[in-house]
Amino acid sequence: MDLIERVSALIEPAMNDMGFELVRVRLIGSQRKTLEITADPLDGGAMTVDHCADISRAVSAILDVDDPIPEAYVLEVGSPGIDRPLTKIPHFERFAGFDAKVELHRMLNGRKRFNGKLLGVEDGDIRLDQDGEVLSLPFADIRAAKLILTDELLAAAQAGIPAQAGAAEGGAVEGGWVEIDDPAGR
Repeated sequence: MDLIERVSALIEPAMNDMGFELVRVRLIGSQRKTLEITADPLDGGAMTVDHCADISRAVSAILDVDDPIPEAYVLEVGSPGIDRPLTKIPHFERFAGFDAKVELHRMLNGRKRFNGKLLGVEDGDIRLDQDGEVLSLPFADIRAAKLILTDELLAAAQAGIPAQAGAAEGGAVEGGWVEIDDPAGR
């Protein structure tokens, strides 16, 4: 199990208990490490700054006990935003009908990068309409995927569809981050 999988396994149950989906965990930076936690409310509501702070406190406490990251780091908690990353199979189903960019680890039909309209999931493969050609991209081969910011996605977000696509009321965080210095001072 690599470091990201370990951190995810440690924090995901607590986040779910708090009412949030863990969307993504990343450790970035070489000189100053940053642990980015991306979350979504399970109820489909908007992510708020208070949500980010609550998650940050809970995650920080969990990581202080297990201490999976030996060097100093900064913890950031944020929402996925409108043009969100797609990291789990249910994301590809939930956002079917919207445009996405998908990058694979290996070549498929002579390419690694694809853009098109998400058509959902079939037999563990992500279905994508790229200029009228329906492609089946193996989920296990996906390196990165995210929604493309389009007028349709913006209109859906403003209408509250798809859920948590970045509603901008009530202190919502649209792809923003709350940064907390590592309390252990590592």
